Amino acid sequence: MGYAIIGSGNIGSAVAGHFARADVEVAVAASRGPDAVAPLAQRLGSRIIPTEVSDALQADVVILAVPFDAVRDLVAQVPDWSGRIIVDATNAIDPQTFSAADLGGRASSDLVGEWATNARVVKAFGHTWAKVLAHEPGDGRGGRRVLFVSGNHPDANAAVAALIERFGFEAIDLGRNDAGGLLQQFGGPLTTRSFVSQPIGGASPAEMDLI
Repeated sequence: MGYAIIGSGNIGSAVAGHFARADVEVAVAASRGPDAVAPLAQRLGSRIIPTEVSDALQADVVILAVPFDAVRDLVAQVPDWSGRIIVDATNAIDPQTFSAADLGGRASSDLVGEWATNARVVKAFGHTWAKVLAHEPGDGRGGRRVLFVSGNHPDANAAVAALIERFGFEAIDLGRNDAGGLLQQFGGPLTTRSFVSQPIGGASPAEMDLI
């Protein structure tokens, strides 16, 4: 499965760091071209492949780490996504007030799904601060930092959750965008929260602590 990140800012760079640490190749694209991604590749290593945006859009799993206002025109460059997965790591923000944009009560990822014809959209990587996301997933006590996924296609949610688990995080599926997506998108009750799962009696992580 081929992966791409579009956007090399704070969120895109944080996610790219986990690809590199997990030894998984990922194409990384930015609006200013591959040369703008070269310093990130030099810092993180050969698993980071600077790529043109047009090529990154053809990956099996495309992680959007761009301003929300740029998403519609970006995904429209692909006439038919043919079931490929878009991971929505964006935040719908009103830049004037730095508050949640008024989307009429709708999940931001459902809007992405309308704009990206036949894509399977999964919300992930955007609920917490980039500097927290960039940390290694372990807490040094046997626990794992939690990352949420939500989306209307359970198989796509599972594929993104498996990637998150490969990075070493605890993936929690919150269900559909109009339910779990609203919880974790910007302005939702899970926004900026950092949870760590803790093992019980040596078993798999099963409890969450808010830190």
